[in-house]
Amino acid sequence: MTFSLIARDPGTGMFGIGITTSSIAVGNRCPWVRAGVGAVTTQSRTDIRLGSRGLDLLESGLSAQQTVDQLVVESEFPERRQLAAIDRNGNVAYYCGPNITTLNSGFAGKNCVSTGNGLDNTEVPRKMVAYFEAASDVPFIARLLGAIDAGIAAGGEYGPVKAAALLVAHEHEWPLVDLRVDYEDEPEKKLRELWNLYEPQVEYYVTQVLRPNEIPASRF
Repeated sequence: MTFSLIARDPGTGMFGIGITTSSIAVGNRCPWVRAGVGAVTTQSRTDIRLGSRGLDLLESGLSAQQTVDQLVVESEFPERRQLAAIDRNGNVAYYCGPNITTLNSGFAGKNCVSTGNGLDNTEVPRKMVAYFEAASDVPFIARLLGAIDAGIAAGGEYGPVKAAALLVAHEHEWPLVDLRVDYEDEPEKKLRELWNLYEPQVEYYVTQVLRPNEIPASRF
């Protein structure tokens, strides 16, 4: 019972995912990103293995649609799975298994795609994409958070969400941003609070990896 939005920022090359669910620890199971490659979500009876496998397929040169198609072929129970992907060119694809037992849907946009299950209504993914596409003047990561808010405002899940995550890859082999609220009331609000705290420190954590001698001695 999860809804999400995957996106690519053409200006920076970032790939990102904003995601929320009524289950615990969604950031550990469902969103996957790789710098210069793309992003994948695996939802609904989530098979975590399909996340890293999807990224490998994208890295091998498969398009988003080819990647999703191949994941469906390789999945042991594809009828229960929900998948989405975006490739390095911004092409997107999604799949909703025919035997997902809750209300579910997906919607593809320009450089973004949204999927959800356990939904209050099937318009939720479309509203998330509509927000993301309309908010072109909002910084990329803030747009991912805004897409979560748009999904909740559109009805979200049929029950309260309890976990949320923000995962972004940019130029390096590690995520630029990996923030998670694992089990809280109104996790989307707490996730935004975490981002507001983390945003001023993003470049510091990149610098300490690549150029640690540039970190002032006064900062431990």
